[in-house]
Amino acid sequence: MAKLGKRTRAAREAFAGKADVTVEEAVALVKSNATAKFDETVEISMNLGVDPRHADQMVRGVVGLPNGTGKTVRVAVFARGPKAEEAQAAGADIVGAEDLMEIVQGGKIDFDRCIATPDMMPIVGRLGKVLGPRNLMPNPKVGTVTMDVGDAVKAAKGGEVQFKVEKAGVIHAGVGKASFDEAKLVENIRAFVDAVAKAKPAGSKGSYMKKIAVSSTMGPGVSVAVDNATGN
Repeated sequence: MAKLGKRTRAAREAFAGKADVTVEEAVALVKSNATAKFDETVEISMNLGVDPRHADQMVRGVVGLPNGTGKTVRVAVFARGPKAEEAQAAGADIVGAEDLMEIVQGGKIDFDRCIATPDMMPIVGRLGKVLGPRNLMPNPKVGTVTMDVGDAVKAAKGGEVQFKVEKAGVIHAGVGKASFDEAKLVENIRAFVDAVAKAKPAGSKGSYMKKIAVSSTMGPGVSVAVDNATGN
């Protein structure tokens, strides 16, 4: 714990007095202070001027990060017959129908993304209380309820990130690893911010993007100038 405290103090000192920096400066700071013994995830947090309790202010979507996330994504697919075969051929980790439903109901959720063909939704719908709180419920709006299961599996494996605003108007996601080149992290961050910008809901009034911060798993965050992050 002593080492962790020392590392945290050093990182906080390095970040002191730095606020509303460019994406490039933020990435350089975060990378140089990501000194844990594992490859830390670089994370983005965005405070939005929306109240997701209102349907017309909900923000959700999906973005394919140009340089991937650096994370191994396990994908489960609810499908039958040829579509199940298509999912397996595309690299899905778990494929099934009622048998997969029973596995999930039993509490074993060994996957990070869940995809389903439309005809499977009556089965998947029974798992709402289990998958919903984990943000794993398939949804046509983010392309996880689809007949194109092969493409959906490849996208999930290739660095596609889903996002959904939380109660306090916050969105957060992993946008790469500390081991990534700075330019690749910058590109990923801008792609993510652009996707959230395009997902601005009709009910959003006033300032939409209020604050953006970047951090690593074990490090403090540094705020990024919103205008710089959005390229405006």
